[in-house]
Amino acid sequence: MFGRRGNDDRSKPAFSKPASAPSPAAPVSGAVDSAPARQAAPAAPIPQPARRTVEAPPLAAQPAARAPRERSESYYDTKSQVFAALIDTIDLSQLAKLEPDAAREEIRDIVNDIIAIKNFAMSISEQEELLEDICNDVLGYGPLEPLLARDDIADIMVNGSRNVYIEVNGRVEQTSIRFRDNQQLLNICQRIVSQVGRRVDESSPICDARLPDGSRVNVIAPPLAIDGTALTIRKFKKDKLTLDQLVRFGAISPEGAEILKIVGRVRCNVVISGGTGSGKTTLLNCLTNYVDRDERIITCEDSAELQLQQPHVVRLETRPPNLEGEGEVTMRDLVKNCLRMRPERIIVGEVRGPEVFDLLQAMNTGHDGSMGTIHSNSPRECLNRMESMIAMGGYSLPQRTVREIIVGSVDVIIQAARLRDGSRRITHITEVIGMEGDVIVTQDLVVYNIKGEDANGKLIGEHMSTGIGRPHFWDRARYYGEEHRLATALEAMEKRAD
Repeated sequence: MFGRRGNDDRSKPAFSKPASAPSPAAPVSGAVDSAPARQAAPAAPIPQPARRTVEAPPLAAQPAARAPRERSESYYDTKSQVFAALIDTIDLSQLAKLEPDAAREEIRDIVNDIIAIKNFAMSISEQEELLEDICNDVLGYGPLEPLLARDDIADIMVNGSRNVYIEVNGRVEQTSIRFRDNQQLLNICQRIVSQVGRRVDESSPICDARLPDGSRVNVIAPPLAIDGTALTIRKFKKDKLTLDQLVRFGAISPEGAEILKIVGRVRCNVVISGGTGSGKTTLLNCLTNYVDRDERIITCEDSAELQLQQPHVVRLETRPPNLEGEGEVTMRDLVKNCLRMRPERIIVGEVRGPEVFDLLQAMNTGHDGSMGTIHSNSPRECLNRMESMIAMGGYSLPQRTVREIIVGSVDVIIQAARLRDGSRRITHITEVIGMEGDVIVTQDLVVYNIKGEDANGKLIGEHMSTGIGRPHFWDRARYYGEEHRLATALEAMEKRAD
């Protein structure tokens, strides 16, 4: 199946191993010859017991994925030679027709023969690492694959081909992962963004995209990135987090989580505020878990990353302009179009500009329970940022009118923060209750008080009630039959404070 390019005689093996060729480094012999045989009779695989000695172990059993060892320059030199020989040998058009598992197996067979013919001195473990690396280069995301397989990594930060950092448990650490060169890194970035119909090159060096699992990707390439392409991946956990899990992590108290569940259930309009990496999107995913499953939800995002679990969800995503500078679809366009799609809730993944005005209008015209996230450091600053973003849109409205629109639209602001020890906490649950003169009045229901730190540098704190026994959305809770549950949660938090 995989002959040298331009060779029509597919019955000949890609490599003919001499009889005297040493074999310790390549337990598989004649692996390439088996490709035509599998094509002719796929139902009768050729038994090759020796191949078991070099099969890749299951991903969960690879300790190297957690602590990859430092690789020498000779390893990368060998990899470059093997990779060049592989590209010269395989027929990429035929490879693209195979299923991923079959394509990976074919590549492994050919690479085993290349190692044997070139007589590279490698141990079994080094050969297995090389096989896995080359398969990842051809079929996956290259050196990023072992990092993407780890569920304990929150962020992957690639600063050029030789510097790769990860965030684990709130701490940033450097890895031994590296790319062959800057061109390989750029090729992998292009492979990622092309999957969602976007591009990154010198004419368009900045791009936002996503991985198939929803993980957020940002790429900035030369000439804007001086030291080589910079790639940032915000990874999502394979298992979707819930508010109960956030309670176990200490992000919110059990009573505070109960209040948040009620807020999502009774269709309060919610804005989640926080800095970069504070957990806004994760919290938004958690809140949507308590939306009634018969509601029609429409999401608008720059790059689709929300993972809603309701059955009736319509996901919309912005589109950048094409090469001629045409065809751009902005967040404002999506939010406006939402109003014509009979939504019951509108969820905007991240509000960055004038689209906040359209979101507020939607919240204020019958789409109760709508949600969005905003970058800001406190609930009060969140309100100020909304005013600023409306002004950015060119609206010439009086300041008081803008604030009245905000007050009439937003019910609850939830503030998330990433603390200096790397932990993530919900620091405020704040109501927007009205205006006094020209000032928006808010009241905190729950706040997080930091009391100190332990011997390991971890911050010690507690979620406290502010003593509000009857929140402003009490009537809304009573309408949905949740007032007793809300009163119980507030009372339990008050007792905890005592």
